[in-house]
Amino acid sequence: MASLTVHPDRLLPTEPGVRGIARRLYAAVRDLPIISPHGHVDPRLLLDDRPFADPAALFIQPDHYVTRLLHSGGVGLDALGVGEGPLPEDRSRAAWRALCGHWHLLRGTPVRYWFDSELAGIFGVTERPDADNADRLYDLIAEQLRQPSHRPRALLRRFGIRFMATTDDPADDLSTHDALRADPDVATTVAPTFRPDRYLEAGRPDWPRLVKDLGGDTGDYAGFIAALEDRRRYFIAHGAVSTDHGHLDAGTEPLERHDAERIYRAALAGQATAAETTAFRRHMTFEMARMACDDGLVMTLHPGVHRNHHPPTGRRYGPDTGHDIPVAVEFTRALQPLLERFGTHPGFHLVLFTVDPDVYSREIAPLAGFYPAVYAGAPWWFLDNPAEIRRFQHAVTETAGFSRLSGFIDDTRAFCSIPARHDMSRRLDAGFLAELVAAHRLDEDEALDTLTTLVADQPQAVFKL
Repeated sequence: MASLTVHPDRLLPTEPGVRGIARRLYAAVRDLPIISPHGHVDPRLLLDDRPFADPAALFIQPDHYVTRLLHSGGVGLDALGVGEGPLPEDRSRAAWRALCGHWHLLRGTPVRYWFDSELAGIFGVTERPDADNADRLYDLIAEQLRQPSHRPRALLRRFGIRFMATTDDPADDLSTHDALRADPDVATTVAPTFRPDRYLEAGRPDWPRLVKDLGGDTGDYAGFIAALEDRRRYFIAHGAVSTDHGHLDAGTEPLERHDAERIYRAALAGQATAAETTAFRRHMTFEMARMACDDGLVMTLHPGVHRNHHPPTGRRYGPDTGHDIPVAVEFTRALQPLLERFGTHPGFHLVLFTVDPDVYSREIAPLAGFYPAVYAGAPWWFLDNPAEIRRFQHAVTETAGFSRLSGFIDDTRAFCSIPARHDMSRRLDAGFLAELVAAHRLDEDEALDTLTTLVADQPQAVFKL
């Protein structure tokens, strides 16, 4: 049996003098409330407040970070219960044994860091998981999950989450959010996020049906625009602060009105070409920025992912099951039409995320360093790991400064990983700022003010909380 080691200085610089500065900085922000303005936790989890079913349902089934690594090592997604609801106990235990028996696959990944933090900090686990102790750890965690102390709302309070955004379909009635806002037992602000991607992709086979779900008269382009504007107002009335957009590219070239109307009619009839529907989607991304200038919603953009790269897995298990793969992406030319029109508009906030790390220094930092509307989104998805976060810190702040950062974004469905992810960010930021202090580029009081701002103030300012 090996001990599960969660070192108090993990991720801090190794040089003793710099580590001492980093310790002081980190200690000042370690326990500050969590602001999570972009994530994917199901709000019904908090409304229903039912005990988590079992360790597999909590740690494995909803987390494609975990399942993709196990799948690459030869564990079938069926064995992990991907795409299913809670499993019978024998299958749940089998999935947990698969995780523990393949623990070595997580070495060196952020998933391992988050797991260690969650297991030790939330469940008091002191043994490193392996094939021999899998059942014992399963029983230890399952027993705690049955206790009131480990139900979702209790953990929400324990984690210190002050604000948490979910991701929601524009046609959603948001009744779950209404109920949460009215519940005095929920002190955390849980806000919806307007995610219109599938309504802008006019080439989808189900797109004519989808636009009807928006309500209103969507028989023509003007009605479609009016319906989207109405749904955005509805979301704002129910607490939304931002919209979220994740298409293949960042194109924002606007169409002439008559061309947009023509393509819309053709798409409703199923007769638009692929080139036309791509042009329409880029036009609609531009329109989302126009609407944001009118209604004040923050616009987040994260293009550059090939969704469902393995079609057989997508057909069998559905989306978000671990085989979305990054592609190279370009921002400077793609966003020029949008930024020419709206980049200096008072109150417009555009947060740019990427899974193409070269884009940070080449494009996002220079854009954020000029346009008042643009902010550099934190390393996201495949880049939310220590190595890429450190690269981001150097790549962006040298060009745009700290004031153009979004603050940390956890972007997760894995509820229990939220505090671990934010803690990782705070440690890495403390280390980076400590290096600047040690190099006499900042005084320690400036570093502390900067770190506190990044944790507590920046995400609230960028997302207009």
